[in-house]
Amino acid sequence: MPWRGEVALLLLSAASGAADAFVFLCVGQVFAGVMTGNLVLLGASAAGAGEDGVALKVAVALGAYTCGVMVGALLTGRRGPGVLLGAEVILLAAAAALWGLELVTSYGDRLGVLALVAVAMGVQGRVRVTPTNYFTGTLTSLAGRAASRELRGADGWVLGRLAAVVAGATLAALAERWWSPGAALGAVVMASGALVLETVPCRGDRPRPGKGKPRPDRGNPAGAA
Repeated sequence: MPWRGEVALLLLSAASGAADAFVFLCVGQVFAGVMTGNLVLLGASAAGAGEDGVALKVAVALGAYTCGVMVGALLTGRRGPGVLLGAEVILLAAAAALWGLELVTSYGDRLGVLALVAVAMGVQGRVRVTPTNYFTGTLTSLAGRAASRELRGADGWVLGRLAAVVAGATLAALAERWWSPGAALGAVVMASGALVLETVPCRGDRPRPGKGKPRPDRGNPAGAA
């Protein structure tokens, strides 16, 4: 059913927001999936602005995210999205367990948690062509279509993904405030939900050609949503 894929994308978008909020609030002043933001932080750090140690955190995030993308690229086309999502869930669950069990006690431990989440976000970036962990192009394309009065019915899902990022980040921030050990759980739960939707067949489903392969992105200026 087409709606299952769209809901999976909503959950992945929310997982991205939750993962970035967790890393930013708990690891400190960097992102796990928004590499543009990390590059800006790296430039600011080079000028002496921001917290001490941000440059190292950014370097870890960039390297880990790149590794995740490379692993995802090697598996794309050879395995369905379930394999990539399964790997992402395992990585996020490992980070959540380390944080929730209060095993993260040093700066090095925090870098390790950051690396786990950043690799997971890199893998997620290869699950679909549709962006679920970077949204500037999606917002730009949507705003352009709105200005030219060329909105389509499917743009409701595009707007939903933007809202899902905010919702995921809000959930992680509330967890960090009220129950810090559970701050990383939101990303795990939402990524797990996407995994179920992508892998567990629904009664009445029929095999579709190309199922599991990247789809054109309706929200990206390059032609991908």
